[in-house]
Amino acid sequence: MYVVVKNKCKYKLIDKEELQNINGIVMTKKNLFIENFLVSNIKVTSKKLAHPLVYKKVCKKYNKLIELLTELLISDDDSGESFREALNQIERFKVEIKSRYREYLRQKELEYMGKQLKALEKEATIRLYELNDFYSKKTSKGK
Repeated sequence: MYVVVKNKCKYKLIDKEELQNINGIVMTKKNLFIENFLVSNIKVTSKKLAHPLVYKKVCKKYNKLIELLTELLISDDDSGESFREALNQIERFKVEIKSRYREYLRQKELEYMGKQLKALEKEATIRLYELNDFYSKKTSKGK
């Protein structure tokens, strides 16, 4: 493994375990050769360089999540499973952002995504409670 550093030595051979302990974002790039060696993973440690990469990646995931959530909230599911799934997807996305990408994103971007996700989460929760309330009233009338 090689690490590109700013020191006098252009390339420095380090242990694979040592590289995993360095904080950074891993980029996968195919067919990249450095001194006739195939490079499969590049770890970016600079927050300034990692921000555009992370932002693009998170935006793709976020847009897919928004599409999925709108589809789940629009669906006519009488069991409430789609609302539970929507809440699970929102929570999964929040945990992933907090654990992996929070330090590389700006506060403004995080707040924007958080506000929209809170609104969708609130809507799913309200609909789930309404559905549960409807079924509880329906079963209590039957007795």
